[in-house]
Amino acid sequence: MRDLEKRIGDSIDDSLKAVESLREQTETLIAITELAVSVINDGKTIYFIGNGGSAADAQHAAAELVGRLGMGLERKPLPAVALTTDTSVITALANDYGFDDIFSRQLSAVGKSGDLLVAISTSGKSTNIIKAAEIARGKQMYTVALTGACESPLSKFACYTIKVDGPNTPRIQEGHRTALHIICELIEISLVE
Repeated sequence: MRDLEKRIGDSIDDSLKAVESLREQTETLIAITELAVSVINDGKTIYFIGNGGSAADAQHAAAELVGRLGMGLERKPLPAVALTTDTSVITALANDYGFDDIFSRQLSAVGKSGDLLVAISTSGKSTNIIKAAEIARGKQMYTVALTGACESPLSKFACYTIKVDGPNTPRIQEGHRTALHIICELIEISLVE
């Protein structure tokens, strides 16, 4: 039982450390918010991508913007789309082109100059995420990356990168969720006030 108690305590400590690493990136969080608000005010769209748990985070963030965050503010729905949700498109693309193209092919179809891509990858090395960021750059879209603490190929394509300092994927994802909630909250406040 002691081992389980220690494991729980260590996990909580690691999660707190991961979230705390965002405090050092306050300026970046503000810059991302300002970019997102500008994109929305220009009538453009924010696209979210990620794999596995990061795919769920992409869907969650898009839902917060289309719906509302739940901070007691009422506002219009915002143009946000998770490219992780259409199983027919994803499986057709994976089957016909390969898994590495599931996001880049979708972005090639719908992305426009001035749109924003939010690319979530705990490693920052996911080939399908990097290929989408390459497409975004070619279309003159903005890209924001959420990664782990290490330098990554994905960051090279991003205007801004949030680097969560966590020892493993679950803790990094917890930091990403907090960062996305903060960004969505700041967008909501900026557009309502």
